[in-house]
Amino acid sequence: MNAQTTISGKGQVVIPKDVRDRLHLSPGDRLDVIERPDGVLLRRRAAGPKEPFDVVTARIRARVQYDGPPVPLDDMKASVTKMWADSGPDWDR
Repeated sequence: MNAQTTISGKGQVVIPKDVRDRLHLSPGDRLDVIERPDGVLLRRRAAGPKEPFDVVTARIRARVQYDGPPVPLDDMKASVTKMWADSGPDWDR
């Protein structure tokens, strides 16, 4: 469905209610503004963690018991890349 809106004098745009409802957009949701040759695309920004990074990492460390030597970051990246490659095209199903 297409909808129309108007830019206010302050540069604000109202997303029509039926569109907000259908897309489950709520006040405070962050949107990326992407400039395109034919106009502007608004895309919902992926939600970041709601807890501080150190709290999240402490919780992960509490769940994962690893007593071995430190693993270089490049080795971890290579392992994750291989895991995704080995999982094939249906990894998200």
